[in-house]
Amino acid sequence: MAPPRWLARRRRPQPQAPRTAEPEAHSLPGPQGPWLTDPDFRARLRSATLTMLHLVENVMEDDFTLTEAIDGFRYHAAELLNIPAEYGILVEAEAAAQIVQATGLPAGSPFGISIAQGLARIQTLSVEDQQNLVRAAARRYAITAPTHRPARTRPAPPSPTGQQSRRTR
Repeated sequence: MAPPRWLARRRRPQPQAPRTAEPEAHSLPGPQGPWLTDPDFRARLRSATLTMLHLVENVMEDDFTLTEAIDGFRYHAAELLNIPAEYGILVEAEAAAQIVQATGLPAGSPFGISIAQGLARIQTLSVEDQQNLVRAAARRYAITAPTHRPARTRPAPPSPTGQQSRRTR
């Protein structure tokens, strides 16, 4: 099946950049393995989310609405959030969820309708009230974000049963 005509008109061939053997100097390290199981990288994502909440609040001082302010930080993740650019969308989704939760509304999955409905409701508020919600979300996130110790210094978990073994006759 051929792609739709409107897609073909919008696609523009991108010039191929020459590949070098060395990684670029400004590239940031990603996770060690899957990002979901890398505690150090997840801690960086949490830190990036808090940074993004503060940046959104600051941008809103220039009379941007919440949705105008939050959209697009993912494109500057490497330089502003200190994470690889491809993970910026995760931080943007987490920040949006935290702001919606600050209103007392459920956030649910980033793929669900809850965050979109919450953002639409917040959008009806004044910019000052929207900014106050972002500030509240940042405070709440800073308090509730789990503390992180590097993985190599974590103690071994206790026995899953937690009970002494019984003697049998």
